[in-house]
Amino acid sequence: MELSGKRIVLGVTGGIAAYKAAELVRLLIKQDASVHVVMTDAASHFVTPVTFQALSGNPVFTDQWDPRIANNMAHIDLSREADALLVAPASADFLAKTAAGIADNLLTTLVLARDCPLFVAPAMNRQMWENPATQRNVATLRNDGIGVLGPAAGDQACGEVGQGRMLEPDEIVAELIAHFQPKVLAGRKVLLTAGPTFEAIDPVRGITNLSSGKMGFAIACAAQEAGAEVTLVSGPVTQQTPRGVTRVDVTSGLEMHAAVMERISGQDVFVGVAAVADYRPEAIADRKIKKEDGATPDIRLVRNPDILAEVAALPAPPLCVGFAAESHDLAAYAERKRMAKKIPLIVGNLIQHGFGGDDNTVVLFDDAGQWPLTPGPKIQLARQLIARIATLLENR
Repeated sequence: MELSGKRIVLGVTGGIAAYKAAELVRLLIKQDASVHVVMTDAASHFVTPVTFQALSGNPVFTDQWDPRIANNMAHIDLSREADALLVAPASADFLAKTAAGIADNLLTTLVLARDCPLFVAPAMNRQMWENPATQRNVATLRNDGIGVLGPAAGDQACGEVGQGRMLEPDEIVAELIAHFQPKVLAGRKVLLTAGPTFEAIDPVRGITNLSSGKMGFAIACAAQEAGAEVTLVSGPVTQQTPRGVTRVDVTSGLEMHAAVMERISGQDVFVGVAAVADYRPEAIADRKIKKEDGATPDIRLVRNPDILAEVAALPAPPLCVGFAAESHDLAAYAERKRMAKKIPLIVGNLIQHGFGGDDNTVVLFDDAGQWPLTPGPKIQLARQLIARIATLLENR
């Protein structure tokens, strides 16, 4: 319900992607937003106004001269009460008119007269998207402060493949949610680690753990939402990179250490979320180790670098935040780890309460004590953590 109480005006233009706008309305309503749909005449050839009225629970506007508005000024009244105007799909024609300031129908007039942020989700054939005229128009929109969401690449209705697909409805909703998050880290740089590491024994075997990377990726997403410039150093995971985040892929603990130390200069915050293997084989066999006569291989282990402790010990370290995933005695182990690494904040959780899942239960440990967060989705916990980090930055 992260859009609860928000009033969203959704503009729908002509294009086959208009069918996705119906799902978009459904998802916005599910987020407890109030949705008011404005359609162009062309859009009505793909999806009927009745569909959007049924889904949104509100009248749909298609006519600039709609008499249902008392003062006959829908283009004024709709935008004055809106928290955001979103056009999805946004056709090439609509983008061109908006870039030029043309107001020849209700939607384009509403755009020109708006008193709220505007977001557009382009959708068109790949050649139309790549056309220099379209690219000039999009550049103008961005320069005017309009949020351009996408497009994505993939199969198109015309049978071609390329850039121009409208973002999926859930991606667009995520962008809106991000827009409304407080920009408490605006102008800050954040470096994070996430996921497991894989320490090779031979070409096919290794030492690793069950970390999914979900918590680290959620924190990267929340930091980017909060306005930070985010770099994410990730071990081998299957998570999708949050939009706007720079991702650096590594495999081993040594590679993660090198990637962090190469990028740590100039960072305001370092968050060590990754479950880095404590040990690695001293030597890696160049061939697959074979079972011979039942003999057990002798694998000597050596310690991996402690990335978080090393960053915290720098002459002018960033604000350092650690994680403690424990199976028992969480408070004792988390606080001991925080003191040993000399960091201001550590996030503790029991592995049975969130390891690998979408939800988590965490406790924040800092100089002032323990602060349990309400259990919930990792992205919500990540946003609360980012708010705490912002407070600590202000008080440094």
